[in-house]
Amino acid sequence: MIKIFFNLLIQGIIIYEKIIKIFQTNNSIKDQDELLKKLINKSKKTQFGKDHNFAIIKNYSDYKNRVPIRDYEDFSNYINQIKSGKKNILWPGYPIYFAKTSGTTSGAKYIPITKNSIPNQINSAKKMLFDYIKLKKSVDILNGKVLFLSGSPKLELINNIYVGRLSGIVNHHKPFLLKHIYLPSNKTNLIENWEEKINKIADETLGKDLRVIGGIPPWLQMYFDVLKNKTGKKIKDIFPNLKLICHGGVNFEPYRANLFDTIGSKIDTLETFPASEGFFAYQNNLEKNDLILQTNSGIFYEFISIDNINNKNPERITLKNVEINKNYAVIITTNAGLWSYNLGDTIKFTSLSPYKIIVTGRTKQYISAFGEHVIVEEIDKALIETCKSFKEVKVIEYTVGPKIENNNQKSHHQWLIEFEKEPKNLYDFEKKLDLNLQKLNPYYKDLIQDKVLTTLKIKTLKKKSFINFMKSIGKLGGQNKVPRISNNREIINEILKSN
Repeated sequence: MIKIFFNLLIQGIIIYEKIIKIFQTNNSIKDQDELLKKLINKSKKTQFGKDHNFAIIKNYSDYKNRVPIRDYEDFSNYINQIKSGKKNILWPGYPIYFAKTSGTTSGAKYIPITKNSIPNQINSAKKMLFDYIKLKKSVDILNGKVLFLSGSPKLELINNIYVGRLSGIVNHHKPFLLKHIYLPSNKTNLIENWEEKINKIADETLGKDLRVIGGIPPWLQMYFDVLKNKTGKKIKDIFPNLKLICHGGVNFEPYRANLFDTIGSKIDTLETFPASEGFFAYQNNLEKNDLILQTNSGIFYEFISIDNINNKNPERITLKNVEINKNYAVIITTNAGLWSYNLGDTIKFTSLSPYKIIVTGRTKQYISAFGEHVIVEEIDKALIETCKSFKEVKVIEYTVGPKIENNNQKSHHQWLIEFEKEPKNLYDFEKKLDLNLQKLNPYYKDLIQDKVLTTLKIKTLKKKSFINFMKSIGKLGGQNKVPRISNNREIINEILKSN
């Protein structure tokens, strides 16, 4: 019955999209303009709206003159008022949730989620799955089980507002018709210890007809490794009908070879771009790795050229003025009450019709100890290209930071890499990696050629080094990720302590 329903639903969606396709190209800018007006109008009587004279704002120019860009810390006064029980602060009424996350200088972040904004998180994920079904012209993935490796759905209360991890909150909003196919069970999902939880999930999924799995790549690998250790089999032999991996959080490419080796074959993969602040984009084409931006789901976008991000008053632009292949910091205004909020992520547009992007890194993750400004996108690309020349290499995890030397020794970038399979010749791998990074970053190349820096050095780590590090700082699993790059040695020194 459910299979028939979904077959009819997909056929209906395909017909509907053919009808409206001709109108979609130019709608995004109009949708964004109308959305900003709606958000401002709805919030005129909130504390934030009064503080910024929303009542007299008529257009985007007025808006950006009155509402500055803010990081989370700049919102803390408003957030604290909401937590203390006050309403109508950032958005009418109260949020229904706070998504609790870490990673700021002020400690935990409490990101508001409202009844208006929660559909963005749920519907964008559903749209991605339906788009995949349309691409495959089959509902086969819904005939088995779907597993998402997520944080605990356990929620706490702060003045009648539920607080939890985003991935746990989303677990409370599973589509009714799909609830019967979701794994793990709620009992297993409530386990807080990540290693215990992954082990239990492995036991719970063995013998099931798993068709789809979602999660952050290193945690997917951890789950696959547990299954492999329990059975001695490749994943394709355990789950012969596994069709799709949905992933996000970090670039998938450095993990691809090792994941597919563990699986035993290639399967379809789709990238997502979600965060506690919203679900922004997802991959809707198996042949191209860019993501379609969600322009009509309660999020108004602004962009700042990454070259200007540290300026006191950087130029802000909307979708109307973005350019292809230019790095932008993403600024969002949402129906959860975030106003010109600096998301901290950087993207590039690959298409303007429709608007498609790739995620290139984080505004605060870079190395520029010597003026080189090497970013996440560049180190990811350098490693991916290098691995193409060393077919035997399989990478588990890595991070990069500066090593500043005194006396006659030259400063350099230090790469900590945990290999599943090391290169036969580490020195040659190191040289190739450095040359690839030089090709991607001319400033880095100049520093090498001028002998301000010497070429990068790789420190190989024993297995489970990164898992042990994340465990030691209480961030193993869930939405947590190993920082890919840092402008200081704090992370590298912590990891090296246990090696």
